[in-house]
Amino acid sequence: MPVVTSKVLYIPQGSTKSIISYLNKNSYELNKIDEIILSRFGYVQSGWIDLKVNKLTKMDFLIKLLKSKAALKSITLIPGDTYYFFIKKIASEFNLDEKKLYETYNKYAFKLDGNILAETYSLPIGMSEEEIILYLLSHTNQKYEEYSNKIFGTYDKEQWYKYVTLASIIQKEAATINEMPIVSSVIYNRLKRKMPLQMDGTLNYGEYSNSIVTAMRIKEDNSSYNTYKNRGIPKNPVCAVSLDAIKAAIFPVKSNYLYFVRDKTTGLHKFSSTYSDHKSNINSNIGVIKNYSKINENPTDIDKEASDIMKNDITKQKVPSIKDLFNNIN
Repeated sequence: MPVVTSKVLYIPQGSTKSIISYLNKNSYELNKIDEIILSRFGYVQSGWIDLKVNKLTKMDFLIKLLKSKAALKSITLIPGDTYYFFIKKIASEFNLDEKKLYETYNKYAFKLDGNILAETYSLPIGMSEEEIILYLLSHTNQKYEEYSNKIFGTYDKEQWYKYVTLASIIQKEAATINEMPIVSSVIYNRLKRKMPLQMDGTLNYGEYSNSIVTAMRIKEDNSSYNTYKNRGIPKNPVCAVSLDAIKAAIFPVKSNYLYFVRDKTTGLHKFSSTYSDHKSNINSNIGVIKNYSKINENPTDIDKEASDIMKNDITKQKVPSIKDLFNNIN
């Protein structure tokens, strides 16, 4: 009987016996004789195996397990990018069908965005559209589950994605990693006061990821992403996020800040608790040429708190009350 398989196959690390058990669970039907053959002729390679064809004899299949390591290619999902552009990038770099990639993503993704963690992936050349999307979604869900269990001791996917949504706003708005917990505090403070977030970054979703948000766009966009028109957070994450942004979404600094505006002389944000101070910060930008050095020359206690949050291990930080956090979000 020929072996019917995908052209690229993932093999976990382990003994020959455990690998055969893994393959049998995935309907490959290997037996004791196959185990003896594999053990006698070498070691089954872990990682991605390039089988090149979908149907081959049992012996050819066993030989491929021993000798056919797949060629890998790296692709990076940058924090803040959207699935819309990342899928186009996958299609281009791996010579895959863009339409099939979108269809598979829409079929299996939990939310519109935020389902693929922003990081660099080493993927085997030869994966199908469905295989590559399912791998990225599965990998991310595993990471989310691990991270949630470390912080909360449990993983509630629906609630977790509210943090991912918060993180996506932080990812779009913060100028640096150390700003993330401060931006997070502004979001929570505005939610607590039932104020609309009024953040441009929420309108940089999907195909608008890199678009300038204009007054006309704010007026015409009627999606849940428009935080000028809608209170609360969007129904879906805005973009792909880093674990740093998720960390900031769960561990905001303690502040009274309600506003922020980018300082043209540094590229960092000026935060304020009153509208009059915010207006003053806006006016201080008038006539100033952009520099964006990203250097904070006058750090505050809040800046230090934010820095400590981002560099400390999540397991060593006091977990905030989930109830309080979600009372603010909902």
